[in-house]
Amino acid sequence: MTLETFKNKKMMDFYPKAKWAKFFIKSPILLWRLGLGPITGKIFLLITTWGRKSGLPRRTMIEYHKTNGIKYAACAFGEKADWYQNLRANPHVTIQSSDGTESAIAYRVTNDEELLEVYKLFMRRDPPLTNYYLSSLGIENNPKAVLANKEKVMWIGFKPTLEATPPGQEVDLAWLWPLGLLVLLVFWLLDKLNRQ
Repeated sequence: MTLETFKNKKMMDFYPKAKWAKFFIKSPILLWRLGLGPITGKIFLLITTWGRKSGLPRRTMIEYHKTNGIKYAACAFGEKADWYQNLRANPHVTIQSSDGTESAIAYRVTNDEELLEVYKLFMRRDPPLTNYYLSSLGIENNPKAVLANKEKVMWIGFKPTLEATPPGQEVDLAWLWPLGLLVLLVFWLLDKLNRQ
């Protein structure tokens, strides 16, 4: 694939179909499970939805930005994204970030005023990715063009709620840190003994 072909592709064209590719996309969840949520949660939002077919908790991690108490994320793969299909079936989600674990109602931003606010937020926080996202949709990077093509733009808002939502991701692999240190210590001691 040439650079020009790559530039002309839409983000949705890169949606992972193979199981290994989906695993790779979801691999940042491992960082949360290892206890690094307070660090990764400054940039990435861990979203837990109810699986539309299985009814089981399903998770994904994506970049987010927040303003006025609401967190926003771009659904880069559009309506094909499993997590978007899940929240369409049931908008009650659990979101986890450096702010902690929150119950939320997910919704697609369609109101013109809010859409412009989110556009400005994304342009302020991550202009290159926002520009790429809009250009991959064939939308010029300006407020007027975003409003004229709002049916293509997939920005998702997460409003806090007190309603029941899926269980959040637990930090269930933190035990690997001491185990890893123990393994390193054993190798260091063995190396030291071999040198004597």
